[in-house]
Amino acid sequence: MVARAVTIFHHEEQGGSCYPHPSPPPWDPAEDLCCITTTFQYLQTSGWYWGSISASEARDALLTKSEGTFLVRDSSHPQYMLALSVKTRCGPTSVRIEYNRGSFWLDSLLPGLPHLQSFPDVLSLIQHYTGSGRTPQDQASNEDNIHPKAKPSSVQCTAKDSGVPLRLMRPLCRPEAFPSLQHLTRLTINRHTNCPDQLPLPKRLLHYLQDYPFHI
Repeated sequence: MVARAVTIFHHEEQGGSCYPHPSPPPWDPAEDLCCITTTFQYLQTSGWYWGSISASEARDALLTKSEGTFLVRDSSHPQYMLALSVKTRCGPTSVRIEYNRGSFWLDSLLPGLPHLQSFPDVLSLIQHYTGSGRTPQDQASNEDNIHPKAKPSSVQCTAKDSGVPLRLMRPLCRPEAFPSLQHLTRLTINRHTNCPDQLPLPKRLLHYLQDYPFHI
């Protein structure tokens, strides 16, 4: 992962001097370690993190699945950690997941747009869009579409340069990582309550629920 920083200067016409924008507050690299470690722990537990498979392997896994099926994998681009691969109406495609200073968000091709909503971990990002009818495109300010950075696919959209709606409906678990009965029960409980810590359960079970506070 390569950190990128850009300093923008504003030129005052009358004075002719340049003033740098205020620097962001200091950031402790230990926060990066904690955030990234937590995200990968969640991903490993999820069952639909496919690790270091290629974009073509992700495409093959999703090709026969229904629209909205998705998985998370390692990005093949050296500047990114993760990518989201999803079956769209035009076939499988992939979108890079950005990370900076404790936040994750989906990448886009339009630098003039503000960042899409960011999240403290990838699971929260995916859950935000899953099954709610919301798409990353819905968050574009004053624009009709966000254009995802997609890997080439043999299934071409009618409009080559138009954005493809990314509707996330259901994760695709790895064949060797089919969820256990305990995990399926945890997912069901999480779908039906926002306060699992208030359930009349033994502390050990409450800790188990808190270890994965998601419903996907």
